[in-house]
Amino acid sequence: MDTRRTLLVDAFAAEPLAGNAAGVVPEADGLTADQMRAIARELAVSETAFLLPSETADRRIRYFSPEQEVDLCGHATVAAHAHLREAGAIDEGEHTIETNVGVLDVEVESDGSIWMTQEMPRVERVEVDYERLGNALGIDPAALRDVGADAPVAVASTGLPFLIVPVNFLQNLGSADPNDGAVEAIADEHDVAGIYAFTFDALGADSTLHARAFAPSVGIAEDPATGTASGACGAYLRDVGAFEDFPEEMVFEQGHFVDRPSEVRVRVAGDVRVGGRAVTSLDGRLAVPPAEEDDIVEA
Repeated sequence: MDTRRTLLVDAFAAEPLAGNAAGVVPEADGLTADQMRAIARELAVSETAFLLPSETADRRIRYFSPEQEVDLCGHATVAAHAHLREAGAIDEGEHTIETNVGVLDVEVESDGSIWMTQEMPRVERVEVDYERLGNALGIDPAALRDVGADAPVAVASTGLPFLIVPVNFLQNLGSADPNDGAVEAIADEHDVAGIYAFTFDALGADSTLHARAFAPSVGIAEDPATGTASGACGAYLRDVGAFEDFPEEMVFEQGHFVDRPSEVRVRVAGDVRVGGRAVTSLDGRLAVPPAEEDDIVEA
């Protein structure tokens, strides 16, 4: 039976068993889409990155959640490049990846930080029913309405759209008890991957904000660290004029309420860039089920 080297890499963390675990399959050439989905289901992490040859970039990456293919995933991109650097397959400097949203730039820094340039940002403020939104998130609607005038709810995307929802205080965000079905219904109505709720009332003195991300429609009840949503939120903060002097770099903390503390760094001067560290927690080989004949062309 065919086996493939398969890793779990904890992204946006400096030590194992923190941050957001991503699956990484370094040599995915020849796998069908169904086989990739099966591997992602077996690894049972939010996303798995499958590395493939590319004619337009240094490599192609396809991303699968346990339920479906997703167009882009920030933490899996960071995880994949951290592994490649650790394996000696790439050096410091600029690299490119082909994704379902286009060719993107990735920078590997000398300290091991991986920076991903995201797609051109899009931010659209939307009208919401705060009662319904608060009930879906399990947050007092007043905690959302309280900041809504200065920080409105918006759909933001730098490759994968999220509904950006500001919350007044960490106590309210921390006590969120989302209803997955209600969150999924709201996400579907706004055509987004999930809801990214944040507050400037952060735990760390150096943190810009604290965030929680809920994406049940793609099989993720709560994500410990979300690179694409962090980039979208960075673009949102620039769009709404959140700071008088916009910082060169922001630190978004996430994952503490699922015992996977993470740190995502975000830069929005010109291009939107998301960065962080990653560490390998598991490295082995996984048996791959045979491909169905009709699926062989899918990969």
